[in-house]
Amino acid sequence: MHPISEAALRASFVNASQRERQTLALPADFGTLDWEQLDFLGWRDRKSPGIGYVVAELDDEPVGILLRQADAKPRARAQCSWCEDVQLPNEVVLFSAKRAGAAGRNGNTVGTLACANFECPVNVRRRPPLAYVGFDLEAEKLRRIAALREHVTNFVRNVRDGE
Repeated sequence: MHPISEAALRASFVNASQRERQTLALPADFGTLDWEQLDFLGWRDRKSPGIGYVVAELDDEPVGILLRQADAKPRARAQCSWCEDVQLPNEVVLFSAKRAGAAGRNGNTVGTLACANFECPVNVRRRPPLAYVGFDLEAEKLRRIAALREHVTNFVRNVRDGE
């Protein structure tokens, strides 16, 4: 991701009200983020733990999505729709996001199963299990990183464009 200012970050949210943008709590480490190592920026609100934020780049522009965690937890161990890690060391929860624009104001939402604290970039960079002798671990890691970026981008685009 390209570095973005606090003002640009707040302005990037397409499904949040002006008040929600102004009051959102920035990530604790916002001033020290290594932007080049981020596939997307995701964090939970410290004051409202049921709220999450995701910012991804679409066409080289930051697009932010405000997410709400569902009250009900999945009955079985869920798989994250973004990192698709089958050996998750963390919890997966259901998030919903209002669509941008008139659709969102009419109550139209989109849901996804994602790592509770958006640990996906760490998960896809872990050494994958050896599938067979000669399995290219580095190529698999790169494939997982690319798939994560695609999944997050598609979700953000879906919320933004209503597709």
